[in-house]
Amino acid sequence: MVPAMSTLIFNPENQNKTVIVGMSGGVDSSVTALILKKQGYKVIGLFMKNWEEQDEHGVCQSSKEYKDVISVCEKLDIPYYSIDFVEEYRANVFQHFLDEYELGHTPNPDILCNREIKFKVFFDKAMELGADYLATGHYCRNLLIDGVHHLGKGVDPKKDQSYFLYAINPKVLDKVLFPVGELEKSEVRKLAHEFDLSTKDKKDSTGICFIGERNFKNFLSQYLQAKSGLFKTLDGTVVGEHTGSSYYTIGQRKGLGLGGQGEPWFVVDKDHAQNIVYVERGEEHPSLYADELWANELTWLNYAPKIGEWVTATCKIRYRQSDQACEFMVLATGVVHVRFPHPQRAITIRQSVVFYHGDVCLGGGMIERRGLTHFEQGKTSMLTNFEAQSLDESSPSSI
Repeated sequence: MVPAMSTLIFNPENQNKTVIVGMSGGVDSSVTALILKKQGYKVIGLFMKNWEEQDEHGVCQSSKEYKDVISVCEKLDIPYYSIDFVEEYRANVFQHFLDEYELGHTPNPDILCNREIKFKVFFDKAMELGADYLATGHYCRNLLIDGVHHLGKGVDPKKDQSYFLYAINPKVLDKVLFPVGELEKSEVRKLAHEFDLSTKDKKDSTGICFIGERNFKNFLSQYLQAKSGLFKTLDGTVVGEHTGSSYYTIGQRKGLGLGGQGEPWFVVDKDHAQNIVYVERGEEHPSLYADELWANELTWLNYAPKIGEWVTATCKIRYRQSDQACEFMVLATGVVHVRFPHPQRAITIRQSVVFYHGDVCLGGGMIERRGLTHFEQGKTSMLTNFEAQSLDESSPSSI
C-alpha cells in the first residue's frame, strides 16, 4: 500500500508553526516527526521519561528508547530533548494502578497516563516551551466538525487508539495533531523504510510500559501482599487454589492452573474480600454474559448528553473490541446506564466503556458494576430479550 502523497505535501503556511512531537523511540512517533517535517513545520522531538528501573535482565528500557529517539531526530535533522516525568508518573499513574489491584480490580494505566501525563503535564510543558501544537504517534484523528475539534478513530481499525484517549481534557484538542491516525499501519512502516529511519523494523510495544517483557505476576508480587485462596465454582465447589484474587480478571483462561476433563476453565467472578475466585467451564458460560452496565467518572469530549434521555450509539468495553450497539442514559447522579441489544462478555469492573457516534469518540467512563449475568437470570443461552423489555423509562433517541 502506497502512503497518500498528501501526507508529505509541504505547506508554506506551516513554516512559522512549531510542533513538539512526543517521541517514544517507536516507529509511530518517528514517522509522526517525519510527516510534520515534510509538511513544513518547525519540529522538535521531546522524549518523555516516565519510568526509571531496570528490568529482570538488567536493562533500563528508557535509556534504550532515548537512543532510538536520538537516532531518528538526527536523521531528520531536528532538535531533540528529554524531559523527566518519573515522579509525576509514579504519583498519578503507577500508584493508582497498584491501589486498583489492591482492591481486586483490573485497571487500565494507559488511559490514566494519557489523561494525567501525555495530555496534561507533557502538553503543558510543550505549550510552556512555545509550541503551537503537540503531536503524538497515536492512531487517532482530530476531526474539525462545525468549528469544533473532536477526537476521531484512526483510519486503521486494527490500530485505532481512541479508546485510550477518551478521558483527556477536550480543550487540548485545539492544539494536538495525530498525523499517523490518517494512515494504515502498513503505510507508516513503508514511510519509515522509504526514509530509512532506524526504527523502521522495530517491534510495536505491547502491554504496560513499566512492566515491559517481565512476567506480570512476578512484577506485581513485588508490590502486592497477595495471599493464596480458593478457586470455587458458582455452586461453592472447591476446584483448586489460586495465588491471590488480585492477579485474576473476569474472562481469564490462561494461567489458572486448573485442568481435568471437560471444557477449559474461565474466571467468571471474584469475591476479593473473601479472596475467592469463581470459575466455570466453557467460554460461552452464561455467567460471563450480561446485558447492561453502569459507569461513573465520566468524561465527555465536546459532547453534552441530556440527563435522563436515552441515546443510541456504539461503544467498546475493552480495547480492540469491535463497535457494540448500545443505548445509554446519563442519570442525575452522574452515572451512565448502558444497555446492549446483544449480551456482552466479561464486563469488568474499573475497565472503561467508551462511546462513539460513527468515527467520533463521545467520551466514556469507568465501569462500576454490571447487570445480572445470564446465569443469575436463569438463562442458558446468550440471547437477550432487550428489545422486548417493557420499560418505564423513555425510548432511546439518536445523537
